[in-house]
Amino acid sequence: MGRRLRTVLGLLALAELVVFVLVATWIGVGWTILALLATSALGAMLLGRQGTKALQDVRERARTRRPAGRELGNAGLAAVGGALMVLPGFISDLVGLLCLLPGSRDVVRALLLRTVYAKLPDRMRGPVRVRSARVEEMESDVWRPAPRPDGPPRVIEGEVA
Repeated sequence: MGRRLRTVLGLLALAELVVFVLVATWIGVGWTILALLATSALGAMLLGRQGTKALQDVRERARTRRPAGRELGNAGLAAVGGALMVLPGFISDLVGLLCLLPGSRDVVRALLLRTVYAKLPDRMRGPVRVRSARVEEMESDVWRPAPRPDGPPRVIEGEVA
């Protein structure tokens, strides 16, 4: 895991450098540095605003004794997004902005959950829920397929969620 992480971080640093050079050749070095400072200031401002809102939501959930799973996720994504925005670099600013803005935060959360669930072993993914469209009536506690002389056995139609 450590080797993959170092490789990804190295490639990310290289990509940030390439984007910085491209932007600097396009608008100039001075304007590029000014843009990096502006995005860092914007990130600090958004972190303060969105982070405070997310923490207030967590406190409200705790006060009313309701589960705060989504609110904790929002607070975590706001913290990660703010840290990425404060770091210099245009790619990290874009990813941080996606984590900070409420509309795109759901997309980031869905991608993260899909990635994490794909890495989990099958037995840790939770119960399988089946929604049935048609159910055969049972005469006892144990279901046994009823003999059908006129054709194949009955099938329960449904989908596994």
